[in-house]
Amino acid sequence: MRLIHLLIISLLSFNLYAQVSFGKAEKINDEWLFKSGQLADAENYSRWQKLDLPHDWSVRGQLSPALASCTGFLPGGIGHYHKSVNIPESKRGEQVYIYFEGVYNRSEVSVNGKSLGKRPNGYISFMYDATPQIEYGKENVIDVVVDHSQSADSRWYTGSGIYRNVWLVYANPVHIAQWGVYAFPEVKNNKGKLTVEVEIENNTDEDCTLTVVNELFALEDGIDAVSGATAVTSVNASSSVSSKPKSVAKTTGKINLKQKGRSTLKASLAVNNPVLWDLDNPALYTLKTSILKDGKEVDKTFTATGFRTFTFHADKGFALNGKTMKMKGVCLHHDAGALGSAVPREVWKRRMLTLKSIGCNAIRTSHNPQSPDLYDICDEVGMLVMDEAFDEWEFPKRKWLEGWNVGTPGFQGTFDFFEEWGERDLADIVRRDRNHPAIFAWSIGNEVDYPNDPYSHPVLDGKNAGGGFTQPIFGGYKKDAPDAKRLGDIAKRLVKTVKTYDLSRPVTAGLAGVAMSNETEYPGALDIAGYNYTESLYDADHKTYPSRVIYGSENGHGIDAWKAVVERDFIFGQFLWTGIDYLGESGRWPSRGFYSGLLDFGGFIKPRGYFRKSLWYDKPMVYIGTYPAFGQRPPSMDAWPIWNYEPEQSVRVVCYTNTAAAQLFLNGKSVGEKKFYDAKTGIIFWDIPYEEGKLEVVGYDADDKELARYAIQSSKQPYALKIISSDNEIDRNGVAQVVLQVVDENDVPVMIADNEITCRVVGAARLLGLEASNNSDMTDYTDNRQRAFFGRLLAYVKPSGEPDGEIRVIFTSPWLRSVEAKINLK
Repeated sequence: MRLIHLLIISLLSFNLYAQVSFGKAEKINDEWLFKSGQLADAENYSRWQKLDLPHDWSVRGQLSPALASCTGFLPGGIGHYHKSVNIPESKRGEQVYIYFEGVYNRSEVSVNGKSLGKRPNGYISFMYDATPQIEYGKENVIDVVVDHSQSADSRWYTGSGIYRNVWLVYANPVHIAQWGVYAFPEVKNNKGKLTVEVEIENNTDEDCTLTVVNELFALEDGIDAVSGATAVTSVNASSSVSSKPKSVAKTTGKINLKQKGRSTLKASLAVNNPVLWDLDNPALYTLKTSILKDGKEVDKTFTATGFRTFTFHADKGFALNGKTMKMKGVCLHHDAGALGSAVPREVWKRRMLTLKSIGCNAIRTSHNPQSPDLYDICDEVGMLVMDEAFDEWEFPKRKWLEGWNVGTPGFQGTFDFFEEWGERDLADIVRRDRNHPAIFAWSIGNEVDYPNDPYSHPVLDGKNAGGGFTQPIFGGYKKDAPDAKRLGDIAKRLVKTVKTYDLSRPVTAGLAGVAMSNETEYPGALDIAGYNYTESLYDADHKTYPSRVIYGSENGHGIDAWKAVVERDFIFGQFLWTGIDYLGESGRWPSRGFYSGLLDFGGFIKPRGYFRKSLWYDKPMVYIGTYPAFGQRPPSMDAWPIWNYEPEQSVRVVCYTNTAAAQLFLNGKSVGEKKFYDAKTGIIFWDIPYEEGKLEVVGYDADDKELARYAIQSSKQPYALKIISSDNEIDRNGVAQVVLQVVDENDVPVMIADNEITCRVVGAARLLGLEASNNSDMTDYTDNRQRAFFGRLLAYVKPSGEPDGEIRVIFTSPWLRSVEAKINLK
């Protein structure tokens, strides 16, 4: 039985150690001041906006058709952040650092008027040593300038600002280096080995001898293990067992450290019969690393780890813990609709669990490293991760300004700092994320080999070009364009960077121009090769390059692309474009973003999500959706569960199922014939005349045994608002997600309702945004009014100030009965 893991430890404290990796950290997200645009010579901070981080100013900007479609018709610009922090006199003698999980982009950080440094990449986590500028026992001023004036610098929405957490870190002058613990798990013959490398830095003027203690903890019941230092509860369907963490291995070593120096100690811990991390039971252990000087602890950190094995084979595909499996993956951008890029942990958690509920088992962080929270969640819920670094290298790609693949493109981008920062950024990604058991590969690039965007090669004029490309190649070989052979040299440099910090995982990339890249050293530099939309080359390349491990790194939603995986042992999986609808890469106005996700902007399953569930899910399921019948068109994977039409109107009812056969019932009576699963399309359908009532489908096995059923109901006029899901309790740093549905007088969802709904929050909380998931609604999603879409609306509510007591979230709409959700604060 699958376990659900409820962590009763202080997760904030644990994640603090996991992200910062040394010292004692405190989150400093509260009470910042913000101003956009240029600053005056003498600023009046009383006029600046007060806000809490994380913060994305773009998503709260004015949507306009005059802005770039690639970044969702939303603005960029320049932003300034200002905060005062008291550094107690008692901290004198300690190092003081400021750690940023992500700032988009081209940021500069200053303390007390002196610059600490600049970081151009908006997706990279980074830290500055502020100690030389700190005034102990006084208020210290932090200023951050964010320059996103190149607002069309990405092919998708990026957001702008300090959109992830910020930490203040106090540390002994002798401490573990940033991301200085590397825990590499191995398993062989039921014996686990955890190799640990600990990098320590000495910022004093004296040599020192240190004791380094590594201790691995698991639960006493041996079922699962996740802990910082206290208890964890494992819960299944029938019981709740509280267990204390148990030490399962421990090593102690000595290290001599020179003044103002760094050094690394390597140790090994053995574990008999370790509980393996897998998709159904993602068992985690906790490594506690302590540094002692003269017998006194001067630093410690906790690292989550898990024992598992990854195997990649050119003929047999991928195996997790020795079991061959297919990766059922999706590509994900980093925004969440109305929230922009400032996405709370709770939202990512809900999204990952929803993706798992439809059979997804892997994600690709397209096309940049994402929030540390996301990797933690994937470790906890059992979701494989391909961690991707770049979308462009030394040259810019086209950025569509007037609509996706429409008009004249722009060429702003991040290419201008790749030569200086690319390898350092990649090293920081690997060092930050390498301890996550969920990560199975590092991707160094996406579609950097797209033909003539910008690289070119004579093969584009050759006879082989036609069969090798399923995307436009823009006029054949262009001799004045950058030579595609450069790709191999850059790839080799990046692969070397990755392997300097992690040898335990393969390096990959998503190839767009596979036939062109095959003429270069690029694919050969990779351990495993991702093919974007190039299923047509699977067989030929497997024969030509028999040692190459191939998979679909970006794929369409059609069933044939999935058949190309399941019918070939040597193709280990696919990654759909895309898993969740995202802002940017928009079509012509009005269009908020790209709308091909299995989930919508609000994280709700779309019809194509249920279609995908019928292909990927391992338990019986059935779903029906409808649309007006039009001739002999193939059945659609985008049929919504609506049953409201004109009397006798011909309606196509489509069924997505993994059962052997399905039967349709209308008001309890069979309509149409029982139909067997259609392996060609993956869809069963009936064309029937509309009649008001309940339409239900039943799925059967080959022996005519019922396995699953699903029903939709005709609705009357909208009558009331109804809370269908809500977080009843959150902590001060949490975010509540309240889901609202328009229903009729019989409590039936009105799927065609688009009533305007107003949200009012009473109590110490604020509304972050309303999400209806309508891609063509270009109104403000961050105010308190929004039209429902398919009768549904999602509200994000966050505690503010010093919350006390109950929060009430009240929804009203003209002519409809109102409703409210009550949320308690922990």
